[in-house]
Amino acid sequence: MSIIKTYNFGKMTIGEQNFSADLIIYPDGRIQDSWWRRKGHRLIKEDIEELIASEPEVIVAGMGASGFMRPDDDLAGQLADLGIKLICQPTSTAKDTYNKLQEKQKVGGCFHLTC
Repeated sequence: MSIIKTYNFGKMTIGEQNFSADLIIYPDGRIQDSWWRRKGHRLIKEDIEELIASEPEVIVAGMGASGFMRPDDDLAGQLADLGIKLICQPTSTAKDTYNKLQEKQKVGGCFHLTC
């Protein structure tokens, strides 16, 4: 279980580890640091294929401090077809949602740490 302790613009603390680049948290607690998206501030299915393969029930997407990152128009539908719920929120809110949901569900997260 990976608890996100803090988030401030450009920085996230998970457990005792500090991160300063976008990241993915897998349901098994593994963290992929320096996550990169193919279309910059657009979140597409291909960006989270490995996370999808880990079979989460929910993916919480932190869309940045101001929410500038946006999901592709059909991403929620694509994930729903796979039985995965997508929750997109500003990263500060997504942090809390992720922590709360992981107590009850198999949850993964992808977090944009800046804008």
